[in-house]
Amino acid sequence: MSAPPRRDLAAMIVPLGRALTAAELPVLREHGLTMWAYSVLLRLDEQPLRSQAALAGAIGADKTRIIEVLTDLGDRGLISRTPDPADRRVRLLALTPEGRRIRDAAQAAIQRREERLLARHLSPGQRAGLLDALQVLAALPPEAVSDPEP
Repeated sequence: MSAPPRRDLAAMIVPLGRALTAAELPVLREHGLTMWAYSVLLRLDEQPLRSQAALAGAIGADKTRIIEVLTDLGDRGLISRTPDPADRRVRLLALTPEGRRIRDAAQAAIQRREERLLARHLSPGQRAGLLDALQVLAALPPEAVSDPEP
């Protein structure tokens, strides 16, 4: 007798992602962040100088929607927005030291919650395997996901 068919990856990951996102919201509120603001702070650390349009694309946000988030983060001193010397219409974005501090504190709190969840339901080997696999899959370019043929 064969094993029952497994569920599709998206059918497993999307509900889990929604539940994890919901669990993050109170932690982010404690740090004065929205999910979009947190996404911005995480992405800016990967590439400190980016245009607003490039940043919006990288986090999957509409360019017009992100302006309000960037204004709030700038007003709070968490990011800087400076004109690009090569094109004054473009704003270069960077984390400030306070932005990095807030981002790091929020991320540490979120990851502590995640570790408790993983420890409660997975063995150490399962946790390591899951995290390794997710890091590999998350690093794939979109075209590798949409067309997995070699």
